[in-house]
Amino acid sequence: MLVTVHNVLTKDELASIRKLLDGARFSDGRLSAGLTARKVKKNEELPVNDQLHQQLNHIVMNRLLQHPVFQSAVLPHRVATPFYARYTEGMEYGNHVDDPIMGPMNARYRTDVSMTLFLNEPDEYDGGETVIHTQTGEQKIKLKAGDAVTYPSGSLHHVAKVTRGTRLVAVSWIQSMIRDPAQRELLFNLHKTRETLQNKYPDDEEVVKIDHAYINLVRMWSEI
Repeated sequence: MLVTVHNVLTKDELASIRKLLDGARFSDGRLSAGLTARKVKKNEELPVNDQLHQQLNHIVMNRLLQHPVFQSAVLPHRVATPFYARYTEGMEYGNHVDDPIMGPMNARYRTDVSMTLFLNEPDEYDGGETVIHTQTGEQKIKLKAGDAVTYPSGSLHHVAKVTRGTRLVAVSWIQSMIRDPAQRELLFNLHKTRETLQNKYPDDEEVVKIDHAYINLVRMWSEI
């Protein structure tokens, strides 16, 4: 399930992030990749030990974790600290599947959902689409600054070559409370229907039953 999460960041927050990244020193993105991905990865990333990470994460993580669409679509259990990546002209990230387990040995997590948060406007660069391979063909995604896309981590995907300008993104991975992607999709659709009906018919007994069904399905399927 691909879900677009709109307006994760405000214009002021994006301006603060851009100011921080404009003065940052990026390193070779292959340093954070596994053996397979390293062969097809060509980008730059902010080193994880850079002091800017704390400032960036204070902005990004606070907003992301509070976003209602992110919460209902992903049902997060563990959310990884983002990587901040830069793609300049000629850079790309070839076809790959994200590693199933990430994190240090004392804080491992399963990658159920991947997320890309766009940090600059799509007219600032050509190319650079996130391309996700699905059963119905390739889905090319290039969103406005402050928007994010979430998708199953097991999907084959790539980042198209940037042919002009610079692409800036934050990427993260999430271990969901609901491991099965089909169950997450069902719950997300049920949640949206539940909210619509609750707003229209807040005291209706059948709506209350739908609410109870959603709650108990989460309880039944969650792994925490």
